Amino acid sequence: MTELSNLCLLLVILVNFFALGSSRLGACIHAVALQGAVLALLPLATHGLSVHTLLLAAGALALKGILIPWLLLRAIREVRIRREMEPLIGFVPTLLLGALATAGAFIFADLLPLIDAHQGGLFIPTSLATLFAGFLLLISRRKAITQVVGYLILENGIFIFGILLAEAMPLMVEAGVLLDLLVAVFVMGIVLDQINREFSTLDTEQLSALKE
Repeated sequence: MTELSNLCLLLVILVNFFALGSSRLGACIHAVALQGAVLALLPLATHGLSVHTLLLAAGALALKGILIPWLLLRAIREVRIRREMEPLIGFVPTLLLGALATAGAFIFADLLPLIDAHQGGLFIPTSLATLFAGFLLLISRRKAITQVVGYLILENGIFIFGILLAEAMPLMVEAGVLLDLLVAVFVMGIVLDQINREFSTLDTEQLSALKE
């Protein structure tokens, strides 16, 4: 089970780098869907088969791997945009920052006063690296849809950290987290629609026109 967990976490890190370096919105959304499907395996690989972990895995797969990516793919079809053309930070510098953040996450995780079971594991550094990758997408991209992808990756980092506490957390709390994610994406979808209606673009820099 440990080997499977580590493989899943390494795949999550690879998806982070792919999202940071890709200009194609469809590819980024498919990458996040893959990351969500991989994360759905983590509760089972970490805590074994039980009703609790099966429900958590099914909820994560349904929301992170299927429903939310489908909504985002539908959004880019409707607004007819395919690429992130002019990011605030270039793709190569973004990848370099992501690599530095990932290395820093592993170094920082070694310095944390973790219990013996979590010492030297990949959960904490992968969680921190994924959080930073999502935050980096949020602040470095102009297209609102790419920023939504960044938010999803950031939330995936929180989800990875939460899996360590899956046995201690009540199922309703975990279900509430997944529901919050779904509601947040619906709100973002409404915002995307309004931006596109007003400005005929999803470039968030156009929002500066709202200033008096």
